[in-house]
Formats: sequence, C-alpha cells, structure tokens
Amino acid sequence: MAEHMTEDQGGTRPTAADEARIPTVIADDLHIVYRVYGTGAGKGSATAALNRIVRRRPSVGVREVHAVKGVSFTAYRGESIGLIGSNGSGKSTLLKAVAGLLPAERGKVYTHGQPSLLGVNAALMNDLTGEKNVLLGGLAMGMSREQVRARYDDIVDFSGINEKGDFISLPMRTYSSGMAARLRFSIAAAKDHDVLLIDEALATGDRAFQKRSEARIRELREEAGSVFLVSHNNNSIRDTCDRVLWLERGVLRMDGPTDEVLAAYEEFTHA
Repeated sequence: MAEHMTEDQGGTRPTAADEARIPTVIADDLHIVYRVYGTGAGKGSATAALNRIVRRRPSVGVREVHAVKGVSFTAYRGESIGLIGSNGSGKSTLLKAVAGLLPAERGKVYTHGQPSLLGVNAALMNDLTGEKNVLLGGLAMGMSREQVRARYDDIVDFSGINEKGDFISLPMRTYSSGMAARLRFSIAAAKDHDVLLIDEALATGDRAFQKRSEARIRELREEAGSVFLVSHNNNSIRDTCDRVLWLERGVLRMDGPTDEVLAAYEEFTHA
C-alpha cells in the first residue's frame, strides 16, 4: 500500500498495537454521491434526453443522493468486519467503493492488494453450464486454469448444488437464485483474498450451507486476508465477525467489537 497508510485517520493517532498490524483498507473521510438524472415530471424519457442533447440544453431534474457521508476507518489483516444498518444506510455502496467500483465525491479509499466483491469478480453467465462457469469465475478471480481444476471438486461440493442431481452440467439459467448465489460464493471462497467483500451471500441456502460459509470466512481471515460482510442476520455477524461498522443514513454511527455494536444496534431498532 502507498505511504498514505502511515497517516493518521480521522484525527486519531494509531496505537502501538495498531502499528504492529498490517492495514488492508483505509477509508479517509469518504463521501459517495449518486446523481439521478431526469427526475422532473416528463423530463426523464429517452426522447426528452435526445432533445436536450440536440438543443444543447443542460439536463434538468438532477437529484443527488449522498449515500456515504464522511466515513473513516482502518481495517487490518486478519479481521472479519460486519456492516450493519437499516435498509438504504449505505452498506452496499460502501462495499462497492472499497472494491473500486464507485468513485469518491470526496475523501479517499486505500487498499492493500486487489479487493474482491463477491458476485462481481466471479460474474457468471446464464447460458453456460455450471461447470464452465466455475472455470470462468475462477479465472475472473485471478486463479490459473490449473488452480481452478485442482479446486473444482471442492467448489462444487461446497456449493451443494449437485446434492439433488447433476446440476453442475446444466446451464446456469436453470438454477434457482439460491443455487446461483451458492455457486458464486463457492467460487469466490476457493481463492485466498487480500480483501473479500461479501454482500448478503449468507442469506441464501439452508443453515448447513450458512455454517460452511461462516467456517470458510474464518479460514480466510486466518490465511491473512480481511473479510467484509453485509448481512441483516445478526447471528451470522456474531458467528463470523470480530468487529462491526454500523451505518445509518450514510454516516458511520459506531465502530467497535461485535457484541457492543450489535447490542447498541438492536436497542436502536427496538426503540
């Protein structure tokens, strides 16, 4: 990572214990703004947009959504960090920004290595068989063909999609959404990551698959990676994460040990 990693973040000087650890992600006063065009009545059609281009008139009815507001944190190697918050609080937006998929309006994100956002790096193709998607998804995650072949059986077994038939040889379009999500997670989890970003993946599948996924996340942490997990299932967060970031309306409301943050969040949601 660049020399920016040695700078103080959010005005708080790192402790000696922090300096002994290796940072993997730094968000420094991060702001993410979406711009939604054509929000005025009757102004959002393709014909209206073409007319504005032809007439060289500026777009009207632009609405800004300030999805992430001044978020700062440092993640360290070996941590598993849960992201919690109400719907629309900015959790998924923050993951996409860390993955480099959304530009910052203000502030910076620094990462060590290449972050992998589950479901993006291992993008699957509906017209291809599950078998071919394992190969393509593994290549997209940065594995060699030999590595994918060596881990192929483990990927299929982990996903559990063949438990009721030879689904791996069928096109992805024949899969349920849960089967596709399990295969996607299995491909991503087959590789060691510097930073793995997971958005609601553990909400799919039965409890047995969730338990396998949680165990694999713990292994990824122990293999010197960092894991970020967005989930509305507080039990999955408790079982998987040692630290939690709580966002509300784009603001980082609390950052701390899992039990403390979840207790505060549950009190907030039940108030």
